[in-house]
Amino acid sequence: MQMNIVLLSGESGKQLWPLSNDTMSKQFLKLLKNELGEYESMVQRVKRQIHSALPNARLFVSSNASQLDMLKRQLGDVELIQEPSRRNTFPAIALAAAYLHYVKLLDQSEVFIVCPIDAYAENKYFELLTEVEKLVSSQGKKIGLLGVMPTCPSEQYGYILQDKGNVSEFVEKPSANKAESLISEGALWNCGVFALEISYVLNRAKEYVDFQDFQSLYEQYHKLPEISFDCEMVEKEASVGVAKYEGIWKELGAWNALTEEMKDNSIGSKILISEDSHNTHVLNMLNIPVIVQDLSDSVVVASHDGILVSSKQGSPSLKPLAEKVNFRPMYEQRKWGSYRVFDYECIYGASSLIKRLHLDAGKSISYQYHSKRSEVWVIVSGKGTLTIDGIDSEVSQGSVVQIPCGAKHKLLAESDIELVEVQLGAGELDEEDIERITE
Repeated sequence: MQMNIVLLSGESGKQLWPLSNDTMSKQFLKLLKNELGEYESMVQRVKRQIHSALPNARLFVSSNASQLDMLKRQLGDVELIQEPSRRNTFPAIALAAAYLHYVKLLDQSEVFIVCPIDAYAENKYFELLTEVEKLVSSQGKKIGLLGVMPTCPSEQYGYILQDKGNVSEFVEKPSANKAESLISEGALWNCGVFALEISYVLNRAKEYVDFQDFQSLYEQYHKLPEISFDCEMVEKEASVGVAKYEGIWKELGAWNALTEEMKDNSIGSKILISEDSHNTHVLNMLNIPVIVQDLSDSVVVASHDGILVSSKQGSPSLKPLAEKVNFRPMYEQRKWGSYRVFDYECIYGASSLIKRLHLDAGKSISYQYHSKRSEVWVIVSGKGTLTIDGIDSEVSQGSVVQIPCGAKHKLLAESDIELVEVQLGAGELDEEDIERITE
């Protein structure tokens, strides 16, 4: 029977600020190298490893609308399950179970696997998913888990107490002393992998929502409790089994953990690190010099969204501080290419924004209009077909285009296109002011 694996990618945030934000989540950052020495993101790494370890597995990714473009760009043909909003892992897994049954027509008795999309582990971690599935399909457990053999008494992870593969207790992020005691009792790290029967999840969801198909649950998604799957189901279930994984595993959720796996001490250009700086990593996404002098055990990150200078030891505490930064993202990747914002001003209610866009050859910006702004485009390089209110025209290097507020427009790139866009309007200029038109 074919294994069905659902990767959860709804998480976003600023754990790796200033590179991660609400649109560019940590799992999309290309900071780690594969065996060929090429940079890849966490999601690309996990997809590659699953296909290597389980070539016949069918892969799904559950995410919210803000990440769909990035997932399509990085993962290609993987089937996506769109969440209406971010509501934690229990609602996301319930929606995935409904999708597998009502849309993919899997029998309710079938077992599926849920995995985080950002796990950093060896291939044998993914090979063990077959053993996790058997805990439910063959051994009759309600839930199957994958537990990791701890390498240190970490305070960052939850712990699973188990006896001969049967789970007896969960302890969430204990103190270092408590963690050391748990490890001496044979406890494992909880890595967020679940094996579940479709009916088991659907029946719990129906305690909150009356639905008979996927669309009905999708429309009532907001009625599901905003709670983690662990709290809603795992910790309340007596019949839970666990398979043990011994090998490399970690969550790359903070700069200290991520830099441990980076092969180079610097990423980007125009970086100078003095010889008296030890164990310091520098990432420069800007086209300006960054000099680090006499700074050790630290991480320095310069991006379009801001600049971070932090000790590695203190980096796990970054998120609450970074969440106070409410400025709009200055760089985004889309399925058609990418853009970065150079300047944004709002003076006496009059707003202007200047951005540079890159469109990949063969890609198109969707047919759309704006209610709050007009735009002026200057084509820096490349050529393509511009459509404004149904009329096509060719554009190339040097073309200047005016797009009035409310005008329907799109751009199809025949070759790679670089363009500078000037937005003029009143109030806040953001990506919410886009009305897409179905042609």
